[in-house]
Amino acid sequence: MDVQQEAITQCQELLGYQFSDPEILARALTHSSVAHNRQDSNERLEFLGDAVLDLVVCRELYDHLDELTEGEMTKVKSAVVSRNTCAVVAQEIGICDQLFLGKGMSRRGELPMSVTAAVFESIVGAIYLDGGLEPAADFILCHIRPHISEALANEHQQNYKSMLQQYVQRRMGLTPEYQVLDEKGPDHSKCFEVGVVIEGRHFPSAWGMTKKQAEQCAAQLALTELGLLDGDALSELEDE
Repeated sequence: MDVQQEAITQCQELLGYQFSDPEILARALTHSSVAHNRQDSNERLEFLGDAVLDLVVCRELYDHLDELTEGEMTKVKSAVVSRNTCAVVAQEIGICDQLFLGKGMSRRGELPMSVTAAVFESIVGAIYLDGGLEPAADFILCHIRPHISEALANEHQQNYKSMLQQYVQRRMGLTPEYQVLDEKGPDHSKCFEVGVVIEGRHFPSAWGMTKKQAEQCAAQLALTELGLLDGDALSELEDE
């Protein structure tokens, strides 16, 4: 198996999607620094993927967040489809190591954010081109929903960490413990996975560009699992 075929095989495993035409995936992984011409690079797929990502995120917000105004949806969408978020998702999946790069960019641990963000969008475009909107949407939402929750938390300025600590201290006499489970990316652009543990119970983990951001998202997931983020429970919690 040659290097390119091995990268394609590993990438499909990471993506959880098998391409009918692996050549589309190969193009999605080809940076312009190594392509014979720009048409052979992932730039056109990046353009397509950017549009598909916008559509899927907008539909998700429209379908499931009736309470948001147009302006609020626009703010959340802008945060979710930003270069920062796309770069984080690419790092979370682990696809950056499968990129085909020119010699001047072979130090993959130090790739610019623009390159890591572009590969996520080009992968989205490749899946859409290969299988259509449904598998592309499934792939996007699998990785982007936690970032939608994060953007909503920032939009509503909820201090989920404080809310969780208040609840746990009053009900159990304990303090939630935040554990850093993983970190990815170079020193200047790391992202962190954090999980909450309460009295030995482990709650779903969350990723963030900083530990503080990841802790807020993890606290939100814990509050959700505890059933404390529906309207009535949230009102009771804030009144305590």
